[in-house]
Amino acid sequence: MNVIVIVTDSLRADHVGCYGSTVKTPNIDKLASESAVFDNAYSENLPTLPCRTAWWTGKYLFTRRGWQHFEPTDYLLAEVLWDKGVTSALVTDVYHMHKPVYNCGRGYDSVFFIRGQEYDPWILDPKITVDLDRRHRLRGDDSDQLWKPRFEQYLRNVSGFKSEEDYFVAQVVKSAIRWLDYITRKAKDDLFLWVDCFDPHEPWDPPSPYREMYDPDYSGPDLIDPVPGPVAGYMTDRELRHTKALYAGEVTFVDKWVGVLLDRIRELGLFENTMIVFTSDHGEPFGEHGIIRKARPWGYEELAHVPLIIHHPAGEGAGRRFPGFVQPPDLMPTILDAMGIKSELVLSYTAPVKHAFPQDIVIDSKGVTPDGLSLIPMLRGDVSSIRDYAITAHCNAQWALRTADWTYLHEVRGDRPCELYDRRTDRAEQTNLIGGNTDVADALELKLRRLAGAMQ
Repeated sequence: MNVIVIVTDSLRADHVGCYGSTVKTPNIDKLASESAVFDNAYSENLPTLPCRTAWWTGKYLFTRRGWQHFEPTDYLLAEVLWDKGVTSALVTDVYHMHKPVYNCGRGYDSVFFIRGQEYDPWILDPKITVDLDRRHRLRGDDSDQLWKPRFEQYLRNVSGFKSEEDYFVAQVVKSAIRWLDYITRKAKDDLFLWVDCFDPHEPWDPPSPYREMYDPDYSGPDLIDPVPGPVAGYMTDRELRHTKALYAGEVTFVDKWVGVLLDRIRELGLFENTMIVFTSDHGEPFGEHGIIRKARPWGYEELAHVPLIIHHPAGEGAGRRFPGFVQPPDLMPTILDAMGIKSELVLSYTAPVKHAFPQDIVIDSKGVTPDGLSLIPMLRGDVSSIRDYAITAHCNAQWALRTADWTYLHEVRGDRPCELYDRRTDRAEQTNLIGGNTDVADALELKLRRLAGAMQ
């Protein structure tokens, strides 16, 4: 058994075709048609690095760990696989993961970093001049001192691009394919590949024809990387719609290259013995709650709801949709379970589990206690769900609890009031009902605090 994980950063579930979107994602949709599709996958601890910590440790950490390095005591997914003799590689253009302090290469046999994404200090030649006027807009306040050099850095990084294949997602996919081509000459089993694409994260700067695909008649500025913050007074409604269209074009562009990778996996004969996981770390706000980008620690639907698609080579779960809540800490035990690594790291069960935080399991001398649960029993049809809620949080800023019926947003710091939304009639979370449903809010707050307390 092999496992290949494909991450596309900042991908909203509602911008993927198989989740009901009109955005064109034919390659992801094809994979979904042969796989298990999870309709209620929600991010846990946000943003980028906290989510990857959840993926690689199997733990809920929103109560005690924000954006930081891996701890020396963390027992990471790749380290577990390395200890079991699995050959592994990490390929990514997430420039935060390249920073040595975060130790993101731990456990991998091979690590390939694609440089230059977003504000990575990659091309530093001062003779390369850039023009912000057409593609960026500052806010005219103190934040300009931070954002102006960042925007200039990105434009320098892409100043030499001549064709679609120069773009970062293409470079990541080609690097992943090179590793697969090389390693499969030696072995086609016990392989683990993590492909971590930063796109469709901003800047939303796809090449043609993707740039014009969803707003061909627009003639204003391409605001590819808005300064995070309120939309009002910064962007017009028309500019906001166009920036969202650029994001949609970026999604379709990413889908094209995900398809290139999936095609090569098939050509190499790996599809028949490889579990393929496709997912994202979080979504992206486009004014639904008055902000552009991740300007506030608000875990609304547009940020929290992500795609999760799992192709199992034995066909388990194929062609089925699963409505139960699943979260990033479930990925590590799922992969270990699929690869037949039978240890206390994999929680097994034969009946629906309502609470996923057993406190009496200690794994080897490291004292690792997994919080996530394997999804393999769901794929097999042994259970219909593994929990009746999802937690989305920014560490000790805002916590959100979702159940089948409700979304409750709880302010941990600051003076914003808590919020309550009816998921049955208001999935976009636009009408706050907390005033008339304080009993519901109180019950959800109690449940959330009990869960948080169990994770301390």
